[in-house]
Amino acid sequence: MNGLTNYVSCGVLWLGLAVKAPDLVRHRHDPYLRAICAVLCLAGLCFFLGAPPTIGAVNRLSGVPNLAAPLTYAAITAYGAASQVLIVRWRGGAGVRRVARRWIVAYAGVILGIAVAFALGDAPEERRTDLDTYYARTPFIAEMIVLYLVAHLTAATVTMVSALGWARQVTGWLRAGLLLLGVGTLCNAGFSAAKLVAVSARWSGRDWAALDTNVSPAAAGLGALLTSVGILVPLTGPRLAERHQARRAYARLAPLERELDGVLTRRALRLPRPRWSFPHALLMWRQTSVQNALGYLDGTWDPLLYAETHEAALRATADPARAEATAWAAVIAEAALRDGERGDGKRTHLRSVSARSGSSGPVGAQGAGGAAAAAVGVTGVFGTTGTATGSASGTGAAGAAGAAGAFGADAAREAGPLPRLSGVPGAGPVDLVAVADALRGSALVADLRRRLRGADAANGVNGVNEVRPV
Repeated sequence: MNGLTNYVSCGVLWLGLAVKAPDLVRHRHDPYLRAICAVLCLAGLCFFLGAPPTIGAVNRLSGVPNLAAPLTYAAITAYGAASQVLIVRWRGGAGVRRVARRWIVAYAGVILGIAVAFALGDAPEERRTDLDTYYARTPFIAEMIVLYLVAHLTAATVTMVSALGWARQVTGWLRAGLLLLGVGTLCNAGFSAAKLVAVSARWSGRDWAALDTNVSPAAAGLGALLTSVGILVPLTGPRLAERHQARRAYARLAPLERELDGVLTRRALRLPRPRWSFPHALLMWRQTSVQNALGYLDGTWDPLLYAETHEAALRATADPARAEATAWAAVIAEAALRDGERGDGKRTHLRSVSARSGSSGPVGAQGAGGAAAAAVGVTGVFGTTGTATGSASGTGAAGAAGAAGAFGADAAREAGPLPRLSGVPGAGPVDLVAVADALRGSALVADLRRRLRGADAANGVNGVNEVRPV
């Protein structure tokens, strides 16, 4: 009689309410959020009021034997109405307000009937756990018991049928939530059904009080757990999935950031790493760094290397998307290495795109300030376009800050394609994650990087154009 099951169930439901409370504060006029919070609040209240210690405290403080009973029954009835309103709001469609209002008015009438029946009846002996069966043959008290049980069973059955029927028409997190909600309300229906069977047995002179005192509380506790999870799954599931995707994309982008680390460090293009940040913020920070470096190197890509690597990768994998990523990984690795040579003051024989086209030469020849001015923020996966430009005398830090400002509220999306970068005719968009995967796992890129570094170590001047993929 310690009410542990009741209090645990109440805690689970009110924990779910605490999760949704901040959203309700921000959007207090949202009827859907109000319905969700009402269901969680009233369901927890039912278990709290139905716990034997709470029943004893209410009866003792009020001085009315068994006053806790109509209060608990009223909370159960209100919960049934809130469940119906939630389903109505969830499904939407025409006449939502009218249907919701009808459920509210009908169950308000049931609550009024419970109060009137208790006032007319006589229940002088306090019963904390078996009041339904003990007073099943008492005038007016019996009617009160049957009234709340039938109302609760009706609400649970309608909610169960609606949730399970709708679950067949949807997919994803909503389907999972509806299935859990349907099974949870089935358990709630079992709570009412077990009590009604026990009350009916009492009418016929049998003693099936175990259904009232043992079976129905267990069914209600399980139903509370499944119902609360079912309500929260469609709301929290997508957020958790987005966080997982952001965390996964952040980890997968690490090879690309490492490849560009020299450029980011030498040109001061990397923003300070955020501390204690959510996965989305960390992903945005890493994407910003990568895109700053790519913006700085844009115009130094080797189109011949791209074409030859793309052809070799396509021949090896027969996968156009993978070949595209491998080719971009090769030209990015080559450009990053050559930028390091320029930063170290080494002479380079890199034949830049601009040199082939008859223009002034590679970006690196203009110095760090000019390169920073050329570091234009590109349209990334976030759907916004920004420019990361530095002054003619700067080092590119201002460009990094500009790029960071180019990212908006859609930072939760996983890394995706960049637009076509200049200097590589016929090349497709850059998929950052695919390029990072190619840098980590492509044998072609690994062999190219090894031979590039070997050639540089041998003579310090050979460019990538003398080392072609096999």
